[in-house]
Amino acid sequence: MRGRLQTVAFTLVAVAAIAVLAVAGLALKHSPAAGRPAPALPTEHLAGPPAPALGKDGHSKIVVFWASWCEPCAEEAPAVQRVSQSPTGRGRVIGVDWNDALSGARAFIRRHSWTFPNVRDAEGTVGSAYRLIGLPTTFVVDSHGRIRAMLSGPQTEASLVKALRASTAS
Repeated sequence: MRGRLQTVAFTLVAVAAIAVLAVAGLALKHSPAAGRPAPALPTEHLAGPPAPALGKDGHSKIVVFWASWCEPCAEEAPAVQRVSQSPTGRGRVIGVDWNDALSGARAFIRRHSWTFPNVRDAEGTVGSAYRLIGLPTTFVVDSHGRIRAMLSGPQTEASLVKALRASTAS
């Protein structure tokens, strides 16, 4: 009986490990919009310095869609802030608050001590233009203003840095 339990436990752990690796491999994927110009960002400024226009300064960017009511967004928030302050990410992270109450958005930014540019997509129209399907979602926009990839779900500091570096190399 004990040997059978160990076999079942080992099998379950192996299946779980394979599932985690498969999901991790799919995290950085091409967006349905990959290769097309990134839609313009909202102009309503929330916090941080003004958001730069995509593809205008010769640097790739990561555009993070989030909302104050999104628990996975809160989970991801510290990693996004760290990347925005890193040598790789400084000046290259832009947050887009999507379909959210203004008071909630401002409280979220304060709670997570975000210092990078954040804009507000109150009606969700920019998210629709990006073909957003859930939160958090990060779009990698190259130095020419074209969408290169989409990262779904909460990201780690390492995955965000990897995405920025990959877009710079392309």
